[in-house]
Amino acid sequence: MSQPNNPSPEELQQRLQDFLRRAMEGGGSGFAPQMEPEAEEGDEPPTEKKDAKVFDFPYTPKNIKAHLDRFVIKQDEAKKVLSIAVCDHYNAVRAANQKLAESETPPPYTKQNIIMLGPTGVGKTYLIKCLAELIGVPMVKADATKFTETGYVGGDVEDLVRDLVNQADGDAELAQYGIIYIDEIDKLAAPPNQQGGRDVSGRGVQTNLLKLMEDTDVPMRSQTDLQSQLQAAMEFQRRGGKYHKETISTRYILFIVSGAFEKLPEMVEKRLNRGEIGFKPEPTDLKEPEEILTEVATRDFIDYGLEPEFIGRLPVRVACNHLKVEDLFDIMQNSEGSLIRQYEAAFQAYGIEAMFTDDGLQAIAEQAAEEKTGARGLATVCERALRHFKFELPGSGIRQLVVNGEVVAKPDAE
Repeated sequence: MSQPNNPSPEELQQRLQDFLRRAMEGGGSGFAPQMEPEAEEGDEPPTEKKDAKVFDFPYTPKNIKAHLDRFVIKQDEAKKVLSIAVCDHYNAVRAANQKLAESETPPPYTKQNIIMLGPTGVGKTYLIKCLAELIGVPMVKADATKFTETGYVGGDVEDLVRDLVNQADGDAELAQYGIIYIDEIDKLAAPPNQQGGRDVSGRGVQTNLLKLMEDTDVPMRSQTDLQSQLQAAMEFQRRGGKYHKETISTRYILFIVSGAFEKLPEMVEKRLNRGEIGFKPEPTDLKEPEEILTEVATRDFIDYGLEPEFIGRLPVRVACNHLKVEDLFDIMQNSEGSLIRQYEAAFQAYGIEAMFTDDGLQAIAEQAAEEKTGARGLATVCERALRHFKFELPGSGIRQLVVNGEVVAKPDAE
């Protein structure tokens, strides 16, 4: 039996039908109208609440990069590109709102939406998270693979905008200046010559994202969410039949997408070498994939399977670098978000002091590099090396654990 505080979909449906029936008996249709009626005399428009952090944007690109340097190791070019794009975006937002406050027309503005390329575990998501926290705007992160074209089972891209409102604790005004980050965007790519069948998770989702990335109004309540519609109907009744259309504008929401694009370096390299028949690069001419990606062009994304209109709305492009052993060592030793701090706290909870030596960190970094998952490999290696210690040491009376190269290489023997 369903709990009163957690009604089943069938009970919600029945409540909605009962409410609509009562509304119709009372002379009203019971449905919240889809078109916003003209404001009646005496109706006051809702007051706009502006967030000081958004409009008093005090940062410079160097300020933002210095903040990111504290948490993310390497990726200097990505930090510079993100810092410049974010400053341009929020300075334009501030200027536009100042013009509107003075009843003037804001200057034209092309949004600096960003696409980030690079392998997993190099810090793409962490960069965006640190950015949003510094600026003081809500951020929503999602994987592109969970969305489908409207009308099919799966997520609706408009839910991303509604999630921003939830992240802003219901402050719709602040949410209009948030950041939406979509990972695994390369999974939406479809071959240009694909024929037959209905593509509900590739091109269809790209098309639906287009309107969000420009300027559109998204209803605060989903038309496919029964509970949201029930709440809207109840609010309509409480207002005495007056309806205020609640929407959130995407005009100043910054969109950042990312993906591994594993086959893209090969495509770029072929394009660069096209026409040079018989050319064989010397060993000194061979480049790393991230170096090749610095030459990526719009044509390459289209050939990969992204829609021209979609990639055209992502004017800022940057490639993240693969993390080497020395980078992983630097992350553990110097990053404020280092995984080592987490393990020190975990042992400290049992009164045990965990000490990581330099050769221990070096061994962890070397094993993590072999995992080929970037910084995520650090967690895999640490868990494998320290799981027995975390099980055996609490309550044993031991008060100190020294994690050196031997412990990491042969945890069972140690």
